[in-house]
Amino acid sequence: MSGMEPLALYIHWPFCLAKCPYCDFNSHVRERIDQARFFRALRTELAWEAARLGRRPLASIFFGGGTPSLMDPATVAALIADATTLFDPLPNLEITLEANPTSVEAARLRDFAEAGVNRISIGVQSLNPIDLARLGRQHTPTEAIAALELARARFPRLSFDLIYARPGQTLSAWRCELRQALALAADHLSLYQLTIEPGTAYEALHRQGQIILPDDDTAAALYDATAEEAANFGLQPYEISNYAQPGSESRHNLAYWRYHDYAGIGPGAHGRVSLGDTLIATRRHRAPEPWAQRVETQGHGSTAEEIVAPEERGREMLLMGLRLAEGIDAARFATRTKKSLIDAIDHQTLARAIDAGYITWDNTRLRATGEGRKRLDSLLTALVL
Repeated sequence: MSGMEPLALYIHWPFCLAKCPYCDFNSHVRERIDQARFFRALRTELAWEAARLGRRPLASIFFGGGTPSLMDPATVAALIADATTLFDPLPNLEITLEANPTSVEAARLRDFAEAGVNRISIGVQSLNPIDLARLGRQHTPTEAIAALELARARFPRLSFDLIYARPGQTLSAWRCELRQALALAADHLSLYQLTIEPGTAYEALHRQGQIILPDDDTAAALYDATAEEAANFGLQPYEISNYAQPGSESRHNLAYWRYHDYAGIGPGAHGRVSLGDTLIATRRHRAPEPWAQRVETQGHGSTAEEIVAPEERGREMLLMGLRLAEGIDAARFATRTKKSLIDAIDHQTLARAIDAGYITWDNTRLRATGEGRKRLDSLLTALVL
């Protein structure tokens, strides 16, 4: 790949007010956060990464976590200034920051807008007070609604997250909750099915029978209802878990799903960056303080970097690209992976999937249909060589 491919930049802030019992993300709770130290480390690592990548076109910046709305807005402003100086920002540069709707964080939204953030993603998760408590969230439905209304007034683009397939959740209650949220913020919705992840508090509770998730049929009905309700507000499913009005798709996340280059900065961040014709998988140390120590001593917090071979590029591009409603362009696949798309998939599985209505293939683009994307995990296991 050319070194001039547009770059997506991810910046990870690993700290949270509390650890949600279902969460297996790289997030940490601290009584005190040395904001100045982590600010310096993030700037140092960003400069180090930019020095080796060169002046790439910059398509997006995404502050994720953790809870990046706990960052000092001045830190966000400085990192945006650094990124747009070290790289060449595209005219429609998208700058997203994830936020939780607690009153403390909502009060900072104006400051984040002034810092340069032009897209906010709010972790609502639920508008049901009982479910919010079960999910370990630190906000109330009232705070969530207030944060959405405030964000709507402050930012040109707004996204929010909801979790479905919660214990005891009914289809009628879910439809009502969706309508209420979409009426407040109908640009972009990210939807996540509640799952039991290893090492989380929910895993132990599930094992003890204290948490019982809806069965597969109920979860599927909740998923189908989401598409129906979102469509009523003009949002279409452009990816398995994401719905947007036309033009409001997350450009940053599209970079992942389309298998573009992305650089990851901060504790536990991952990246895929091109150095000449070589694609490098990068990974930073997960624990915040050891990561900062590494940056202070060597200029970056990398723990591993590996060359991504053409075969692995093909697998990764298939795993990511088939999540999208648009599917995978065969010409780009060949350019990115140095392999033919048709040679990277099992022909017998492809034929069966086409006959079943799960896949379409016209020799230029491979797509999973709506029914196929519902079964994508099992489909990919058989399809990808």
